[in-house]
Amino acid sequence: MLRVSCCVIMNGFTKKKIGTLTLGEKLRKFREERRISLGEVSRCSRIKIEYLEYLEEGNYDNLPADVYVKGFLRSYAEFLGVDEQVLIKLYEKEKGIKKNIKGSSEDDKGNMEAINISSFVLTPKKIFSVLAVVITFAGVLYLYKQVNSFASNPRLVVTNPRNNSEVEGNSVVLEGVTEKEANLFINGQPILVDDEGKFGEEITLQSGVNVISVKSVNKFEKEAVESVTVNSKYQETDGSLGNSSDADNREELEKTGTENNEIQIELRVDPGPVWLSIESDENLVFSGTMLTGATQIFKAHEKIVVNSGRANATFVKFNGKDIGALGQEAGAARGVVFNKDTKY
Repeated sequence: MLRVSCCVIMNGFTKKKIGTLTLGEKLRKFREERRISLGEVSRCSRIKIEYLEYLEEGNYDNLPADVYVKGFLRSYAEFLGVDEQVLIKLYEKEKGIKKNIKGSSEDDKGNMEAINISSFVLTPKKIFSVLAVVITFAGVLYLYKQVNSFASNPRLVVTNPRNNSEVEGNSVVLEGVTEKEANLFINGQPILVDDEGKFGEEITLQSGVNVISVKSVNKFEKEAVESVTVNSKYQETDGSLGNSSDADNREELEKTGTENNEIQIELRVDPGPVWLSIESDENLVFSGTMLTGATQIFKAHEKIVVNSGRANATFVKFNGKDIGALGQEAGAARGVVFNKDTKY
């Protein structure tokens, strides 16, 4: 039977905190943007609510061993529809920084006893003068950066693919860089950027011309938009599905899985974009965004597990039989299993 674990993600001037977002702040921000409570996350991901609170508060000392925390982050990322590796790397970085700070504090206590008293005497007047200069310089530099950021759009550069390029297959990896604190959207779908502002997302294309719109929004609500046009020629080269004149090829391709004692699903997105991750026989074979009309085929010997950011926009064919949408809700569908015992 088809097992669906489906949790609905519900989608002015906002006061925003200046500075790089921590892991906990990013998790809370993504959760609140989708209007999801911690209780709902705990219920769907099976993570204790107290552990979710510790993650959002950055209280790593009260969390269990790293192997469990990384498992929590994978489940949380899968539920939110974001890249798990970005969250795990950020967790490792922040935990390493806290560990180094503790070590440095202990070293400083020991080194204070070895400091020699020099002939130079610091008077209160000298200290206040130096502090005044440093504070003034820092204030001017900060104001300059803030005014410059407020007045200008965020930096956004798409490095791959090139505009008006052609590809033989039905997918492309979109890569680029923006401000590390910016919110990034690909055709309206939120995408995570790493702590250097870099981003990368696999995009599944439909046959023909595809327009990929990338938008970056900084903390002052300033926007930068880049559009990339990509022409997919995959039907002309490999006879992929989607061409009504190739009905015989479609039927033959759909029967291939049965002949090889495999199971097969065909996924189509409409409307897009939709974030999907696919596991085939316990191996992650796809994690990315599919555009409107895009189609992908996946095969496995034992089972295929589908996670979708929008269940009612993800349409499935199982072993050649059209079974319709993955779910009736507009929210996420998690852990939808197809195996040899699945019947329709």
